[in-house]
Amino acid sequence: MKGQAAPLPLQPRPSPAKGPLVALLGLSLGLALSQPEPVAMDCRSLGPVERLTFTPVARTWWLEPRVRAQGPLDLLYGTVHSFLSLVQFNAFPAELVKALLNKSAAWKVDEMLLYEAGYVVCAVIAALYLLAVPATGLCFCCCCRRRCGGRVKTEHKAMACERGTLMACLLLTTLVLLIGVVCAFATNQRVHEATPPSVEAVTETLLSLRGLVSDVPQELHAVAQQLSLPQERILQELDGVGMSIGRTICAQLGSTVYPVLALVLGVGQALQVSLDYLRVLNATLQELQEGQRQLEPAVMTHLERLESLLQEPGCQGCTGAMSRARALQLGADFTQVPTVDDVLHRLRDVPEANFSSMVQEENNTFNSLPLLAAMQMADMINELKKEVAQEPEGIRTLAEGFPGLEATSRWSQALEDAEQSSHPYLQEVQRYERYRWIVGCVLCSMVILIVLCNLLGLNLGIWGLSAREDPSYSEAKGKAGARFLMMGVGFSFLFAAPLILLVFATFLIGGNMQTLVCRSWKNGELSKFVDTPGNLPPSMNLSDLIGLKKNVSILMAYQQCKEGAALWSVLELNGSYDVEKHLDMDQYTAKLQQELQTLKLNMRDLDLLHPAARRDLETLQSSGLDKIHYADFLTQIQKPVVKTDMEKLTQELEKLAQAQGSSSLREEAQALRSLYQEKVIPQQILVAKLNHSVWALASSAPRLQLEASDILEKATYLKAELPAWASHILKNETECYLSREMDYFSQYVAWGREEVTQRIATCRPLSAAVDNGRVTLCDMMVDPWNAFWFCLAWCTFLLIPSIIFAVKTSKYFRPIQKRLSSTSSEETQLFHIPRVTSLKM
Repeated sequence: MKGQAAPLPLQPRPSPAKGPLVALLGLSLGLALSQPEPVAMDCRSLGPVERLTFTPVARTWWLEPRVRAQGPLDLLYGTVHSFLSLVQFNAFPAELVKALLNKSAAWKVDEMLLYEAGYVVCAVIAALYLLAVPATGLCFCCCCRRRCGGRVKTEHKAMACERGTLMACLLLTTLVLLIGVVCAFATNQRVHEATPPSVEAVTETLLSLRGLVSDVPQELHAVAQQLSLPQERILQELDGVGMSIGRTICAQLGSTVYPVLALVLGVGQALQVSLDYLRVLNATLQELQEGQRQLEPAVMTHLERLESLLQEPGCQGCTGAMSRARALQLGADFTQVPTVDDVLHRLRDVPEANFSSMVQEENNTFNSLPLLAAMQMADMINELKKEVAQEPEGIRTLAEGFPGLEATSRWSQALEDAEQSSHPYLQEVQRYERYRWIVGCVLCSMVILIVLCNLLGLNLGIWGLSAREDPSYSEAKGKAGARFLMMGVGFSFLFAAPLILLVFATFLIGGNMQTLVCRSWKNGELSKFVDTPGNLPPSMNLSDLIGLKKNVSILMAYQQCKEGAALWSVLELNGSYDVEKHLDMDQYTAKLQQELQTLKLNMRDLDLLHPAARRDLETLQSSGLDKIHYADFLTQIQKPVVKTDMEKLTQELEKLAQAQGSSSLREEAQALRSLYQEKVIPQQILVAKLNHSVWALASSAPRLQLEASDILEKATYLKAELPAWASHILKNETECYLSREMDYFSQYVAWGREEVTQRIATCRPLSAAVDNGRVTLCDMMVDPWNAFWFCLAWCTFLLIPSIIFAVKTSKYFRPIQKRLSSTSSEETQLFHIPRVTSLKM
């Protein structure tokens, strides 16, 4: 199973030597060092928290920021602004505007004229122009009749310089006129092109603001519905929380439990081996004692017979054999070693438990903790799911508690009324703008006509001057040039009146829009005026329109909206609506925390030592296995079974019997060999066997007793502490799950806060609407409007020098009454390459 600790491998121990016992002691030390201690919350077992993906619910009511593109006309706009700053240098007339908006008769005409002093001066100039230029033209036409402009009567030397200067001035004036009329055409077209988008922007802005306000309750309800995303995710994770917690407990306690189980298995195996050696020792000792009782009389009999045979007078060279024969006695006396019957008696029922099966069973029980935890927590998890599935009170009332249910309805109605009432005015604006554009195009075309007349007159006149010395010279070209110039003069007088009227009308409207509205809007005077109580009539008061209890500062509201503040914060509705309160999950999560803290896991069934195994180890402790006097055994073991070397003695007897021809010695040697093979050698084998068992028990018994005591102590301690450790891990895991759940809810709260404050109920579109309104009105409409009249005024006032220079220049293009006798000088041939000509008298 994934996440479950691996089963403990149970293998037989290779030998009961010293190495395994040292390993067991090492496991004991590792157990002592691996006991869990309270540590900081570790949630790595749960893995990283998944990032939830929420569906945006705010509709696209955002207004794209409108910005006038940079262009070559910006310099012209700046020049117009500077000119209007000179014309209107007074501050914003708050009292006059207040009286006008409130339809009060308290304000006086002289105050208005004083504020509009710059415009009055311009009006006087325009009136003088309107009277003087047409009157002058009328007088000019009446007085000059066919002699308009006159002609040169006598050719003189300075005439070429005068004529050239006048033509240059006329050409320069005409070019400046042409530049002005081109700019007038461009700005007139710019105003005409900007009007439909600007009108549409008004409707679009009103619709956007109305949609922004009216859809708030539905969008808030959609935000509340998306609480189901974290809820569903948490419910999915709760399905496997029992198994997950069980696997975590199993993984964390495994480092303690598995070594203890291995230690128990090792002690059980060592106990069994020690019991086997003890039984072998006892059986071997009994055999040795029995063999010793049988061997002793036989040895004594052979000793007596050998002494009699070797002491006979005829025995030659028997002295050495005699010394060996006298040593024919038993060496080790195994009746002198302590008995182990009492120890065996105490251990007669040991081992009662099957340590291998017991450890395997406990191992399986421990490995089944995940399933056990899932079963024990099933009911509590179901209760927890019910709590998670509930919708918190604040989320449920997120939409209902929004004050927009009343305020937004008023606002939406006000915006709808504004939209409906604006349609006729906007249509009229477009209609009158078309008329203005047509008039502007016609008058600009008139100026173009004057420019064309001037240019044609100059071209024809110069052509006529250059052809005067030609024998086929005709005065028709010069006369045509003069006529075109005079046509331009006539058109100038004729169009001066409508031009100055259009210039002043557009100047009066556009100039006041720039100085009274746009400039005041930009420097903040307009917002201060609107914020001052009593300046606006009730029908235009924002607070009254949307039903607020107190006035709202327009400037402060704009600045807050620019920074992305929430709608209720700007409208000072915090007392009636607090999004943080609605998105507060504390009460909801407190219930979840309380339910999670009720999760419990019963580990009382996990006992690392069964009662039978515990009795075996306790019996081992009281058996006295470590108190056996193994030194007494070793003392006797180190002694030979027979003191003499019976094999050498037998060989020596056989040599003596052969040398002396004694059959008695031969028979005794054979009997002695037979005794050695039948009795002594088996005793020696048993002594070696006993030696092995004694050494094994002597080296393992003390440590086995210590390990038995240690395992009893550890098993008792773990039986009491494992439930506490498991509870500690369970608490840590529940805190991790709670933190994980809170993270899901925190994601929802963060998303909901951002969605509500920055997209649904944000007032940033309001500041965007204000900015777009200023850009639309001032940058895209008023600026090109003012640039149009400025250029047209430029052209209109340049008509005066154009008239003067055209009249003065035209007389030089007409035929000369009296000419000099010589026309070959460079003074009279300004536009002609000098050449040799005939004299005319």
